[in-house]
Amino acid sequence: MTARSAPERRVAVVTGATGGMGRVIALELARSGMHVITVARDPRRAASLRDQIDREVGTGRLDVVPGDLSRRDGVIDAAAAVLARHSAVHVLVNNAGAHFSEHQLSPDGVERHIAVDYLAAYGLTLHLREALERGRARVVNVVSDALRDTRQVKLLGRPRPATVSTDGLDDLGQLNPADGFVPFQAYARAKLLTVMAGYDLARTLQDHGVTVNAVHPGIAATNIIDDLVPPALRPFRGLIRRYMLTPEEGASAALRLATDPALAGVTSRYFLRDVDTRTPPVSYDAIAQRQLRATSDRYFLPGRPR
Repeated sequence: MTARSAPERRVAVVTGATGGMGRVIALELARSGMHVITVARDPRRAASLRDQIDREVGTGRLDVVPGDLSRRDGVIDAAAAVLARHSAVHVLVNNAGAHFSEHQLSPDGVERHIAVDYLAAYGLTLHLREALERGRARVVNVVSDALRDTRQVKLLGRPRPATVSTDGLDDLGQLNPADGFVPFQAYARAKLLTVMAGYDLARTLQDHGVTVNAVHPGIAATNIIDDLVPPALRPFRGLIRRYMLTPEEGASAALRLATDPALAGVTSRYFLRDVDTRTPPVSYDAIAQRQLRATSDRYFLPGRPR
């Protein structure tokens, strides 16, 4: 990595950047003149991304922070590595995400959808807060419209929004329990939490010039789709992929929020690609938002056993 960057140098942090849409987002932000930092578990995929940016944009435009964002330590250490080298962050794209077909716990005792699809994004935003404020940053949380409809096949019936019990927001370990676990609903609930916390973060950070928005980029043909396709339709995955967006098309929705001058100052919104869209009623419950944030803040407290 390079030494701490000069104040005028624009910095973008992108998670989930070694494949699919994230790779496109990182490449296009580098192409726009930004210095890009990504957190990556797989050194080979990170090296491949670096090679592509070096080849297509120029050398020295990508920093790689090794880390596992499914772990509390991984989030904290990744943020610390960024802050050690950059005093300001101008764009944060929380794109990392995963879907798990079985109930699993993270090493910290949190269900893995909650750890990867919610806490990773929240924790990075929390620990990069001062740098984001210095950069008057745009925070873009890449989520899924599954939060508005958890049906995987949407041919019959009404939408079934993701749900969360406001009584259970004081204990992250109780979210997405093993009893009654439904993978796609667990995934959607974690994305709902990202939006809920994001709305409150947007209010908190607005006076510092930081915007926080969420976006569903559309159904793009990326690796996560293979896990999300219902079992009955998996023999047709190749055909289904033909009708999906390309990673480039999906990435354009996140890039718009990250860079479009027309969206300067726009905050606390959820976009269905480029359409400002309402989310489930519980997501606007200010008391629930604050409770969720307080519980999440405690999870990341420096004094908590690591």
